[in-house]
Amino acid sequence: MDRQSTEALEQFIRYVQLEKNFSLHTVREYEYDLIDFFQFLKAEGVSNIVEIDYIHARLYVTKLYDEQKARTSISRKISSIRSFFRFLNREQNIDDAPFRSLYHPKKEERLPSFFYEEELNQLFEKNKGTDPKQVRNMALLELLYATGIRVSECVSVELGDIDFHYGIIRVMGKGRKERIIPFGQYAQDALISYMEQVRPRLMKNQNHQKVFVNMRGGELTARGVRYILSEMIENTSMHTKIYPHMLRHTFATHLLNNGADMRTVQELLGHTNLSSTQIYTHVTKEALRKTYMNSHPRA
Repeated sequence: MDRQSTEALEQFIRYVQLEKNFSLHTVREYEYDLIDFFQFLKAEGVSNIVEIDYIHARLYVTKLYDEQKARTSISRKISSIRSFFRFLNREQNIDDAPFRSLYHPKKEERLPSFFYEEELNQLFEKNKGTDPKQVRNMALLELLYATGIRVSECVSVELGDIDFHYGIIRVMGKGRKERIIPFGQYAQDALISYMEQVRPRLMKNQNHQKVFVNMRGGELTARGVRYILSEMIENTSMHTKIYPHMLRHTFATHLLNNGADMRTVQELLGHTNLSSTQIYTHVTKEALRKTYMNSHPRA
């Protein structure tokens, strides 16, 4: 990148970080996307951002398709480039028209993966135990399934966020939106066992308020949660991968399968738009179809 492009990128990153207050993860995605775009421009012989026009934008998107990038990745990169040039248009009067014309690829209709109830029961049964690691892992699994919270929300939960008297947990979701979610007796029992018997032993000389800790007493990370769940699935006979969001999908699917209304599920998940929750109606219909096809003698 030339000096002007580098300075423009630095200004934009400061803007989304400080003024827009985007998360560190989102800021890094913006930066990664724009650096990738600048590298493409360099290969095309474009040395200055004022030289960029619509054909360069289209060629870049075509390159992404040729590389068989996921539609979600392409859509995100288009959004990053649009936001960057909209910022430049406002700050430096650089024309952003070439990028307003870019269209997002049609979203892939992929149904979210989830566990059937018998599969989830196996996951719970095969991971029961009394050693500290097993007790902690069971509390983690029970809470994720009982509440449908995101892994980022889970690792951020602090001691004061759980109210055992009312059986509720407070989490801070996307956009710093707080929500209160109830949890049942299974999760309550598992959490109490962990917090009374195991967590104090793991903390040792540590001093923080996070509920879930690693085996050295430090704050458990999202990566740590993924590793724990992968270990737990290996203890079963299921030949499948597991990731934290799969438990969120399972939470929503099971609620709808058992009669919960969509507005309630939307609120529990923290979805801003009902359309984000409606994907689970497709999941439940697909589950119904599979059950029929596997069970009916003349299916």
